[in-house]
Amino acid sequence: MWDWFSAPDYWAARFAVQHLLAVGYLVAFACALRQFRGLLGERGLTPIPRYLARVPFRGSPSLFHLHYSDRLFAGVCWVGIAGSVLALVVDFAPLWAWIVLWLVLWLLYLSIVNVGQVWYSFGWESLLLEAGFLAIFLGPGSLAPPAPVLWLLTWLLFRVEFGAGLIKLRGDSCWRDFTALYYHHETQPMPGPLSRWFHWLPRPLHKVEVAANHGTQLVVPFVLFAPQPAATLGALVVVVTQGWLMLSGNFAWLNWLTITLAFSAMGSWLLRWVTPEPPPLAEPPPWFVAAVLVVTVVFVVLSYWPVRNMLGRRQVMNRSFNRLHLGNTYGAFGSVTRTRYEVIIEGAADAGGEWLAYEFKGKPGDPHRRPPQVAPYHLRLDWLMWFLAISPSYGRSWLPNLVRALLRNEEHVLRLLRHNPFPESPPRLVRAQFYRYRWATRAEHRETGAFWIRSRIGDFVPPLTLEDLE
Repeated sequence: MWDWFSAPDYWAARFAVQHLLAVGYLVAFACALRQFRGLLGERGLTPIPRYLARVPFRGSPSLFHLHYSDRLFAGVCWVGIAGSVLALVVDFAPLWAWIVLWLVLWLLYLSIVNVGQVWYSFGWESLLLEAGFLAIFLGPGSLAPPAPVLWLLTWLLFRVEFGAGLIKLRGDSCWRDFTALYYHHETQPMPGPLSRWFHWLPRPLHKVEVAANHGTQLVVPFVLFAPQPAATLGALVVVVTQGWLMLSGNFAWLNWLTITLAFSAMGSWLLRWVTPEPPPLAEPPPWFVAAVLVVTVVFVVLSYWPVRNMLGRRQVMNRSFNRLHLGNTYGAFGSVTRTRYEVIIEGAADAGGEWLAYEFKGKPGDPHRRPPQVAPYHLRLDWLMWFLAISPSYGRSWLPNLVRALLRNEEHVLRLLRHNPFPESPPRLVRAQFYRYRWATRAEHRETGAFWIRSRIGDFVPPLTLEDLE
């Protein structure tokens, strides 16, 4: 009866999407749990209670408008973690239970993102929410996956890839002359352990990489809607490309989610080798068919805004057009910085004392430290420090509070850092220095052991005492 609605040949695709997306949720909730007190808690850099006092529910729909406490936020994270694990291990459940589980995950993470302020302003937050909302209607393993939802997931992947490809061509000339990767691996927000190796690849290969990127983001997205096996081959290209990006840098769960979406276009002829055999599949109930069709119509309407953005002359990246983060537009690196700058925060025990640097968990600091592998985990303060080096305006809402917290040795903020040079008592003075960083050449690395070569430019924040900030 519902042959037009069900897609049993994509049972394995649904299985893969479900499990990979559950891992994405798990990482996101764990990331929130470990970092919220220093960033958003009652004594954080940008406290949620202050935000809720000035922004109404309509402006940021969130369960925290009913009540906020750090204990409640932690509880939301723990429920999200438990729900993510449940979604990861439970393949078969009553349809209503599946919908409730994935709806709860979406509502909880939406509540976090909508009060997350600058710390949650990244495109992969909206991408997780949009993919997570569609997963509500994928159905459990006892049903054939609904074809309209698979189309919507593929359409979401199309917007991620095609939007990123367009913004590159329209944005920075280095994408058009194929020189973008002369700079990108050195100036990207969060380099990884292999980023320096990628940077020193031969420049002709960098041009090949850019050409492959254009093909993957501007041509392959259309192949995703082609008949099989072409769609599967197109999805494989996306997976390989995203894997390459995961090796060359740390982009939180952006690459992970893009790979997750790619599986929605893959046929069972490939995935059957890595997924279990499907059980006998039941017919979907009429109310579920109706709900999926309503969601499909809603997303078709919501697609007007991202399509208009992609086709318009003033395309923007990573924009949500509604507070539910559905029907978003995506994109990355519409401009590529040519020079890497870093803000290094230091403290001194007294006016004549030695200045000692605070080390962050992911961002470059000590030139002799190899950049760590962080993704799919997301170090939010480290990312904002990269933006801060581009323009001081990015730190307007939180940088003074960070300096104040360091002058007080506030434990919940210090936990966001890798090394506190003043473990016994807080420093008397804190300042921020501005440096230019570049990758060490192979010869420089062999001689000194350094991964970065840096040169001081000047003061970013002058020496401040606690009295200066009162």
